[in-house]
Amino acid sequence: MTHTVRWNLHDNEKINSKVIQEAARFLRDGMTVAFPTETVYGLGADATNEEAVGKIFEAKGRPADNPLIAHVATKEQLTDLVDNLPDSAGKLIDAFSPGPITFVLPSNGTCAKNVTAGLSTIAIRIPDHPIALQLLKEADIPVAAPSANISGKPSPTTADHVWFDLNEKISGLIDGGATGVGLESTVIDCTAEIPIILRPGGITMEQIKTVVGPVLVDLALASGNKPKAPGMKYTHYAPEAPLWLVEATVDKFQEIIDHEQKNGKKIGVMASYETASRVQADQIIQLGSRDDLSEVAINLYDALRAFKNANIDLILCEAFPEEGIGQAIMNRLQKAASSYIK
Repeated sequence: MTHTVRWNLHDNEKINSKVIQEAARFLRDGMTVAFPTETVYGLGADATNEEAVGKIFEAKGRPADNPLIAHVATKEQLTDLVDNLPDSAGKLIDAFSPGPITFVLPSNGTCAKNVTAGLSTIAIRIPDHPIALQLLKEADIPVAAPSANISGKPSPTTADHVWFDLNEKISGLIDGGATGVGLESTVIDCTAEIPIILRPGGITMEQIKTVVGPVLVDLALASGNKPKAPGMKYTHYAPEAPLWLVEATVDKFQEIIDHEQKNGKKIGVMASYETASRVQADQIIQLGSRDDLSEVAINLYDALRAFKNANIDLILCEAFPEEGIGQAIMNRLQKAASSYIK
C-alpha cells in the first residue's frame, strides 16, 4: 500500500513552484503522479522507465496491450521521441498544440516498450494546461499518462475522482481543480498517407480537415488486432449501474422510464436541459444544452459517476447528434452503454 501525497493547487492564484518541483522529483525517481490536463486527470510516470510505467498499469488494473500516451512540453521534446515527423503531423502540431490532440508517430525507441505496447509507433501529445506544462518542463522527461482512474470506469475530471479511485495506489496527486474539455484528446494516426482519426476528442474532424484536408475515421478496431491508441479495444467509461443509450422522442423516453419503474427499478436519467425538464425519473442529471455540446462534454464523466450512491438500478442517457464534439460524446457513451435504443 502506497501513501499518496495530495498537493492542493486548486485555490492558489499562482502555481506553487515547490509543489511542481516535488512532483517532478517524484516522476524522475520512478514514482507515479496524477495531475490535471485540459481534458481529464492523467496518471503519470517516466515514459523512459519501464518499471515506473508498470506502476501505472498496476494502479489502474489496465491491460498490458493497451498503449499509453507520452506527454511532453514542447514540439522539440516530441520530435526527440520519433524517427521522423510526417508533414501532416507538423501542420497539426503547429495548429492545435498545446491542445487536446494526440499524434501516433513512428517511435525511435526512446520510450519504454510498455508505453507503446510493443508497437513501432508511439502516441504523443502536448497538453494545454498550466500545471501539466510546468510539471513536464520541470521533470524534463516524457511522461506516460493515461486517465487517472480504475481501468474501464469513467475518466476523472476532478481530483476527488482520482482520490476515490487511486488513493494509496499512487505516489502523488496534484489537485488543480476541475478540467476543461472533459473528454480525452483526439487521437490521430499520422503514419499513413491520409491521417486516420483513431479516437474522436476535443479537436474535431472538421477542425482537422481545415489544416490537412481529407482524413479517415477508424472508430472500430478489428477483433484480435493490437490497439494503436488508448480507448480502442476495451470497455470504457462504465458507470456503476447499467446504462442504456436512448435515441427517441421525449414521450418515448418517458414511456421507457415508466415501463422500467413498473418493473421495480429505480431510474436515473442523463439528458440535455431540453429533455430533462420534460421527463420524470428517480434521479435526473442535466448535462447541458443540445445547442452547446461542449457543455455536455464537460459534464459527462462527472454525471456517469454521480449515480453511485443513489441506489439507481438503471441509467437512461439521451443520445446526441454526432457532429463536432458530439462525435466524441457519442463515442464515449456507446462504449459505456450496454444497450442502444433507437
